[in-house]
Amino acid sequence: MKSFFEVHIWPKKGQLYRLVYLWVRDRALAEDVLQNVFEKSFEKEQELKNHPNLSGWLVKSLKNEVLMHFRKSNRLESLEGLEEIQLEESASEDPKDSVNKVMSLLKGLPIKQQEVFQLREVEGLSYEEIAGHLEISLEQVKVNLHRARKSIREKMINQKSTK
Repeated sequence: MKSFFEVHIWPKKGQLYRLVYLWVRDRALAEDVLQNVFEKSFEKEQELKNHPNLSGWLVKSLKNEVLMHFRKSNRLESLEGLEEIQLEESASEDPKDSVNKVMSLLKGLPIKQQEVFQLREVEGLSYEEIAGHLEISLEQVKVNLHRARKSIREKMINQKSTK
């Protein structure tokens, strides 16, 4: 018989990895953070069986682990999404290129907009699921998603008009 961890937590590893990678932008660090959260969730298996929002707990634990890492390394400002992203110019309009451009532009948005966009457009979660994962209101989900989409759309239009 499979354990609670194997049935309810392990299947979320891909989604959780992509989310933590969005925050840290370093594969090794993302794997380490995810491993730490998996260890904690395995240790707290009995508590988590009755948790009303397991996905929210996992996301919050990931975020806390990332924040602890950045505090220790004095890199807290990197979570604010302030870095400038240099976009590569591409002659072709291949759909794959468009997706790469969107993902590149996404990195320049505030972290909350990145999270909501990632969970909605990449992971395919509903607004309600996103609100639960990030522990924010449904209105905040809608506002952040709207702002992210609008910003990406405007930047894509500006890029095309400067060519």
